[in-house]
Amino acid sequence: MTALRGMQATQSTQATQAFDRFEYAPMLPPDLDEVLALEQSVYPHPWSRGNFVDSLAVGYHAWVLRDQGALAGYFLLMGALDEAHLLNVSVAAARQGQGLGRYLLDKVAACARGLAAQSVLLEVRPSNERARAIYQRYGFVEIGRRKAYYPAHNGRREDAIVMRVVL
Repeated sequence: MTALRGMQATQSTQATQAFDRFEYAPMLPPDLDEVLALEQSVYPHPWSRGNFVDSLAVGYHAWVLRDQGALAGYFLLMGALDEAHLLNVSVAAARQGQGLGRYLLDKVAACARGLAAQSVLLEVRPSNERARAIYQRYGFVEIGRRKAYYPAHNGRREDAIVMRVVL
């Protein structure tokens, strides 16, 4: 695990330098129109405005990433004892493939460490191969499945792959 942490630290430093010009700030209610628009543009079954409002109201750790004022991505993280649960992470479609996903995961890890979490959990659709590959490269490993967790097309449900990374 030490080698993984060392590799993550080197890659994190490179990512941080590449995105120094970005503004990283807490998500606030005035951000929600843009956040919801981004969410709807990248997910076939997006969160509702109510999901975001409720997450902010209960105090989940929610952050936005902006490039010259334009929303580039965001995440929401819930602390629970010695673990953190990544509830949602998104990168604008036009910004995907530029390393922002990894950069946001670095921010997630830093936030989780600030909560004294020893690991981060998340769920991802089996069909979301791109996200799964990003999580695996970051060090997340599959630890289980949640049957029929996500809504899918035609009234069907899709399982969730539960993944975890030790910080």
